[in-house]
Amino acid sequence: MKPKVKSPLIPEVFQIKKLLRSLNLHTVCEEANCPNIGDCFSRKTATFMIMGDVCTRNCPYCNVNHGKPNPLDPNEPENIATAVKKLGLKHVVITSVDRDDLPDGGASHFAEVIKKVRELNPNTTVEVLIPDFKGNLDALKIVVEANPDVINHNIETVKELYRKVRPQGNYERSLNIIKAVKKLNGNIVTKSGFMVGLGETKEQIVQLLIDLKESDCEVVTIGQYLQPSKNHLPVEKYYTEEEFKEFESIGYRIGFKEVFSGILVRSSFHAGEVFEKVKS
Repeated sequence: MKPKVKSPLIPEVFQIKKLLRSLNLHTVCEEANCPNIGDCFSRKTATFMIMGDVCTRNCPYCNVNHGKPNPLDPNEPENIATAVKKLGLKHVVITSVDRDDLPDGGASHFAEVIKKVRELNPNTTVEVLIPDFKGNLDALKIVVEANPDVINHNIETVKELYRKVRPQGNYERSLNIIKAVKKLNGNIVTKSGFMVGLGETKEQIVQLLIDLKESDCEVVTIGQYLQPSKNHLPVEKYYTEEEFKEFESIGYRIGFKEVFSGILVRSSFHAGEVFEKVKS
């Protein structure tokens, strides 16, 4: 059964939206129509989306706008750092649209944001949710050398559905990005996430978990795909909380340090709490 969620009309939600607009910032919470926006905004947390709100890719499951992006905002790194400070965040998640139009896919911009956040918020832990940079490991190295605490790259779906769900992505390329992080810096926590409900089988889900673990992924998130609009891929199945608990158990048996699995789980949902568990 489709879960029902509603963004609560409470002061905290309006306050954070006002702050974001004043600094010309975007969040994946808003752009991707995340079902947890009310929960996160009410706790004064958000996943910042850098490099604009227009993606160069057009994945049929995603609600983010696609087309020709605007030039990068040189003030964005400083503005992100300011927002983190004003919100008093202990842990911040920074993601982006895909910017295949840029030579390094935006890796240098990611690094600058990480640098500015650390300068203004030395006690805040930093998690980045990165694109695949079209497999460019030199670009990945730029992000790794900025030394975030967590590097997340979402695999999104099982191998067999990649052509339908991520036509401009590549399953092995995404796995290689995750594996390369650990080779470049073994102290960075590696993380990935995927959706279910797009037509995958249980066996394919298990194989995906095995592939992630073999690629040195330490943390995995699993959530229900929800169709953003009638123009997006339809939901093939709504999983029960019991089934998500089973995926969690399988993930732990395979050897992940943390498995966060549930209907409304998204890769950055309660990311700070998940990170604390991994480091404890």
